[in-house]
Amino acid sequence: MNIIKFLESLANQGAVESLNAKGSRRDSFTQFGKMGATAAVAAVPFSMLFSQKASAATAAAAAETPVSALQLALTLEYLESEFYSNALDENFLSADERIVIEQISRHETAHVTFLKNTLNTLRATVPAMPNFDFTAGGNFNDVFSNPATFFAVAQAFEDTGVRAYKGQAGNLISEKALLTAALQIHSVEAKHASQIRRMRGLKGWIVGNQRGDGMPEQTQAVYNGEENVNQAGFMTNNVSGTFSPPLSATGGTESFDEPMSGATATTIASLFIRS
Repeated sequence: MNIIKFLESLANQGAVESLNAKGSRRDSFTQFGKMGATAAVAAVPFSMLFSQKASAATAAAAAETPVSALQLALTLEYLESEFYSNALDENFLSADERIVIEQISRHETAHVTFLKNTLNTLRATVPAMPNFDFTAGGNFNDVFSNPATFFAVAQAFEDTGVRAYKGQAGNLISEKALLTAALQIHSVEAKHASQIRRMRGLKGWIVGNQRGDGMPEQTQAVYNGEENVNQAGFMTNNVSGTFSPPLSATGGTESFDEPMSGATATTIASLFIRS
C-alpha cells in the first residue's frame, strides 16, 4: 500500500473538499439520484464478470467507478449471505457456533439489502445473485457437514471481504456518500473476520501472508501481499527494538492490512460461482 500516492489521489480528485462537505444523509442520497444516470452509463454490470471465463484484466478494468465498486461489494455480500444461509439449513454446527453464525448471517443479509437499495437509488444496474457452488468444483465437498471445512471457507470469505472493501476505497473516495456506505460495512466485515479466525483458534489478524493452519491451498490468493513490510516508506520489520518483548518482523506486518484489487477479488469469488 503506497499511502503517499493514495493521499495524492485525494488531492487530485478534490476528494478532501468532498469529505469535508456538510450535508445530511438524505441530502447525500439526493445526490445519488443526481449522479445516478451518469454513473450507471459508466458502470459495467459486475455480475457479468463473475464467471469462470471472466479474465482478471476485464474485472480490473470494470471496477474503476463508484457504481462498479458497489456492484463488486454486492456480489461479495451475496456470496457471504448465501453461504451462511445454506450452512444454517444444515445441522452440523454446535449450539454456540450456530448462535454466532446466525448473527453474522443477519448482518450479511442486511448488507445485501443496503447495497441493493443504494444501487437502486443510483438508478444503476443491480447485479442478480449468482448461482453458487460452495464446494468450489468439488474441492470442499464437506463444507456444509464438517465444521472445520466450513470455518476455513468462512475465514477465506471474510478475509477477502475486508481486503476487497479496502481495495475499492480509491474508486469511492470522490463520492462521500458512497464511500461512507462502504465504510459502514467494511468495519463490520473486519469484526466478522476476527471472530471467525478466533473460532478457528487463530489470532484475530493476519500474520504475514499465512493463511493459517487447516486452510486449503486454494485460499492462498486471499493472503498474498499481506507480507508487505513497506508502509509509505516506514519499514515495519525494523521496529522490533522499540518493544519489550520485541515485536517480530512478522509481527510488524500484522499492524497493517493490505487492499485487494477488484481483479483478485473477482478471481477468488469466481471459484465459488457456477453461473
